[in-house]
Amino acid sequence: MDDQAKDLSTRRGVLNSMRAVLSDDHNYELGLATLREVVHQVARRQGAAGLGDLSVALSLELAEALERIARDEGLAVADLAEIWFAD
Repeated sequence: MDDQAKDLSTRRGVLNSMRAVLSDDHNYELGLATLREVVHQVARRQGAAGLGDLSVALSLELAEALERIARDEGLAVADLAEIWFAD
């Protein structure tokens, strides 16, 4: 798989992952099952490298979202991340 196809595949995986999680506010289990299926598809088609690419892409998308929220709220992004991910 060339880099461009890999990038498109990873982006599609990110989008499908987000859609799965956000698809049904009233059915967490269905969204989680759909997300798991997206992850399994990536694993079957691309193996460990594809899962790594998906993980990195999802992390970058989350970081960008946190940066936008922090900017809109007038907060430091590190402080917002600490609030969101604190135990």
